[in-house]
Formats: sequence, structure tokens, C-alpha cells
Amino acid sequence: MSLSWPWALLAVLAVPLLLTARWWLNRRRKRTAVTVSSIALIRAALPGRTAWRRRIPVYLFLAGLFALAGGVARPQASVTVPSNDTTILLAIDVSGSMCNTDIAPNRLAVAVDAAREFVEAQEGDTRIGLVAFSGIAGLLVAPTADKAPLLEAIENLKTGRGTAIGQAILTSIDAIAEINPEVAGTGVELPETPDGTPIDYQPDTIVVLTDGSNTTGVDPVTAAQQAAARRLRVYTIGFGTTDPQQMVCTPDQISGDSAFAGGSFGGGGFGGGGRGGGNREIDEEALTRVADLSGGRYFKAEDAEQLTDVLADLPREFGLTKRDVEISAWFLLLGTLLVTAGVTLSLWWNRGPAIRRP
Repeated sequence: MSLSWPWALLAVLAVPLLLTARWWLNRRRKRTAVTVSSIALIRAALPGRTAWRRRIPVYLFLAGLFALAGGVARPQASVTVPSNDTTILLAIDVSGSMCNTDIAPNRLAVAVDAAREFVEAQEGDTRIGLVAFSGIAGLLVAPTADKAPLLEAIENLKTGRGTAIGQAILTSIDAIAEINPEVAGTGVELPETPDGTPIDYQPDTIVVLTDGSNTTGVDPVTAAQQAAARRLRVYTIGFGTTDPQQMVCTPDQISGDSAFAGGSFGGGGFGGGGRGGGNREIDEEALTRVADLSGGRYFKAEDAEQLTDVLADLPREFGLTKRDVEISAWFLLLGTLLVTAGVTLSLWWNRGPAIRRP
């Protein structure tokens, strides 16, 4: 637990001040005592009170003052809350191998459909950003809760040469750093964290969907270490089967950088012969290590249904996060109840004897 206004704890000084005032009043009362002829008569006139009846109201009152002083200091507790206001960076592989037809009609078309369903299913204040990567990685849509630009960008994904998984992770980190001041960009050198220090992950998460292995740029494991240093989890998805088929791209899936550019697709504008266009083997070992290093998890999807299920279940994987929540209201409520109880009991137990009327 932490305090937003620790200096406000000076209000606790009210307790010893009140105790001092009580002692001083008792002392004055003794000095002004009146001499009476019979102590027995005075005792008979006063209501009977035991020691604990005298002390309990005082203890309750003092405990209430301590609680009120604590509430003024604005205490905050680290609690687990739903992270429906998180940021998800969805990095999708658009290398030429995504036109493989082992998952009909091809991997890219299925990935586009699954990503669309994932975006449409998000609720609350969840922000989603889109990164596309082949030989380079680019942020297509900055994290936003507006689904329209995301869906449009997903529908217009096009293939390119190469697979830069590590660069996609770094690009995602920088996109998160733009909106989360607690996350440093990739160009910032971070202090070393002592070994054994518990990791309190950021609510923001990176999801990497790829059907191949890294062929260019930063090593994915190195990028995962950068994410882990910033307390960002990376979830990886290996998409595709172990039996790749013919590469078929539609014209709207091909960019000028694609392995199929220049007319190597055919068949009425929809077919595409050829088996080039990217690395078709999934580097599951690297993807698993990336996930483990950053506190995420690796998934394998070999068909459209599995990919849809993986994306649909992801929010449950990172659906809870720790946040500092102000709990001063509870301290104030407790303090008010304790003070009220102390005053009430004191008045009740010190009430005079009932007067009987004839």
C-alpha cells in the first residue's frame, strides 16, 4: 500500500493532542473538586460503570481518529482488476508464405478473417493497434478504440518479402510507449532490475501472429528481452501446417514488394503458381522462447477454427492486471463509524438514572 499525500499523516498528531487535553481537564477537575460529607451518597447517585465501559469508547474514538488521518493521506492499494482498458498490439505476418493454401483459401485470408472477428469482439475501452511485418515492420494503425480504421487496415493487408519478427516486436513496443508513459521506447536504456524482483506487468500486451521464422532484422529473442525489460508480455501464435501446399495469392493480396509481383500470379487474376514467397517453416522454438522470456505464452494454430479460438481466448490470458486504486473512502468510512460508535457508547453508558414519576 502507498500514500499519495504522506504528509497528511501529520493529522495523527491530533490524537496525542486530544489525550493531552483530556489529561489537563482531568487535572483541573481534581483541583476544583467539592468536599462532600458522604462519598457513599455520591456513589449511589452516579450510574455504575466498570473499567472497560470507561475505556472502550475512548479506544474506539482514538482508533477512528487514526483511520480518518489515514484516509486524509489518500492511501492506495495494489489490487487485481479487469484490464478492459488495456492496449493490444496485434502484429500480423504478411510475408509471401502467408499465401500458402494449406489452410484454404490461403493463410492470409484466414488470418484476416480471424483478426476481424477479434477486433469486433472487443468491448469496453480496449485499444488495439495494428502492425504488419514482412521484411520490415510498420505501424498501420496506432492503438485506438475506434474499430473502423482497424477493420479497414486489416482488410487491406498485402504480402511482402521476408519475415522480420523481432522488428515487429520492437515496433509494437514503441507504439505502446507513445500512449503509456510508464513504458520506455526502444531507444531508451533502462536500469537493470535486481534478480528475484517480482514483475508487475503492464496491462498492455503484444500479440504476434506468424507462419514462419525470422529472416531479417533484429533477433526475436533480443526483441523479447526488450519487451520483458519494459514489463510487456508477448503472446506468439504459430499459424500453418507442417504440409505446405501451392502458393496462391489474389491480386489484392499482392504488393509491389511481394515475391509474386510482376505478373507471377495467374489463372484469371486469382490463381498463383509458384512455391516461393517466404519462409514456410514455423520456428516454434524461437516463438516459445519469446513468449517465455516476456511472460506471455505460445500457441499453435493449424486451421481457421483453431486460430479463431486462440484469438478469442487471448483476453482471458491477460484479462487481469494489478493497478493502484485509491481506498481513502474506506478509511474515512471506517473512521466515521468508529468515532460514532465511541461517542454513542460513551453517551449511553454515562446517561443518568431514569426518573420515576408517581
